[in-house]
Amino acid sequence: MAATVLLVDDERFARTIYSDYLRAAGYDVEVTEDAEAALKLLRERTFDVLLTDIVMPRSDGLQLLADAKQLDPDMAVVVITALDRVEPAVRAMKSGASDYLVKPVTPEALQMALQRSLSMRSLLAENTALRGHLTLYDTCQRITASPDREGLVHVALVALAAECGAAAAALLLRGEGRWTLVGTHGMSLAQGEALLRAAEPHLAGLAPGAPAVLESLPDVAPPLPARRGVCLPVTDGAEVLGSICLLLDADLDFERAGRAAFICRHVGLTLQTLGRLSQVENLAYLDDLTHLYNTRFLDVALGRELESGKPFSVLFLDLDRFKTVNDEHGHLIGSKLLVEVGRVLRSCVRDEDVLARYGGDEFVAVLVGIDSGAGLKVAERIRRAIEDHRFLSREGLTVRITASIGLASHPEHARAKAEVLDLADRAMYRGKRTTRNVVYMASKDLPPVTGR
Repeated sequence: MAATVLLVDDERFARTIYSDYLRAAGYDVEVTEDAEAALKLLRERTFDVLLTDIVMPRSDGLQLLADAKQLDPDMAVVVITALDRVEPAVRAMKSGASDYLVKPVTPEALQMALQRSLSMRSLLAENTALRGHLTLYDTCQRITASPDREGLVHVALVALAAECGAAAAALLLRGEGRWTLVGTHGMSLAQGEALLRAAEPHLAGLAPGAPAVLESLPDVAPPLPARRGVCLPVTDGAEVLGSICLLLDADLDFERAGRAAFICRHVGLTLQTLGRLSQVENLAYLDDLTHLYNTRFLDVALGRELESGKPFSVLFLDLDRFKTVNDEHGHLIGSKLLVEVGRVLRSCVRDEDVLARYGGDEFVAVLVGIDSGAGLKVAERIRRAIEDHRFLSREGLTVRITASIGLASHPEHARAKAEVLDLADRAMYRGKRTTRNVVYMASKDLPPVTGR
């Protein structure tokens, strides 16, 4: 396709000679005699090169240069000047012109100037594209380097909104039979939930390379900051993991849609990677036998609750005379009983509470946001549940067992995590040394545990 040139010169002879030169060389040339007509053409279509005289009776070539650059910063501009008017040409070069020619202009000089300008324009376009690719690469690098899902959601939504000129964005993930909102950018969570409800009927047909379009957005207060939405598929190969919904005022062009799809594929890849890492971390934090948490996670959970600044309670539980179960029925049956104790404990606490096997037949519960008064009720509920439960009935046995439980609360009894755990342990041992099958509250006068 021939390069397009807009030639501006007030001299009819110059316009004829230069345009003949350029057409003979294979250029597509439009000709005008002043800046006003040139600007009208520049607003109507795109040119590769503007070739203009600087000094014209009714026009200012420097102003035309500035106006043309404002319309199309990437357009190459070659200026023509008389031999005694070189100084304006220098100003034109400083203002963005790519070359200048001194009259009289030969065909060879004209062709060389245009070729240099087009080569420079092509190089600048390549550099712009390269910078765009590097920016896209950097964005995807930051996405794949996200340490957790929360960080991934923030980076991905901000990047896609900026890339596509979206007013707002939301990440929706596909779960077991339903979609959930996991993050928003540029809108509230309430607006995101409204968007999810509006988008959900369209998400069933979402497939790689096939986004869903929302022609109208839900009526919420305050209103969503755009007129329409597009739901881009977040994929890992052929599997659709979720969707990033962008709120837009105009359709995505081909280039932006391709870059957005590229980012979404990296989001999908990172989601899968974080999911696998989470599974590995969970295995590292789980007790092999009971699948409750282990002491490594207990330490993390206690640290997390201390950082929150909210009250919490710790229950330290030990099964009474568990050694008798092992002696009478064997260690395999004893292990099965411990698994069953874990199930009983889960039934007595909330999902946000933390249950851990401390070792052997000892268990710890961290009761989130619960003071000693409420913690005492939970401990008593656990004690009665274990006392009333018939263990190992699936194995054809009826084993009865009880538990001694110690309770300590933060900040009432202690402020350090090691201390609150130690006081709960001391309280539990006080129960073991007395009646067993009892709940004891921590106090500062409890003797330390020895001989464990």
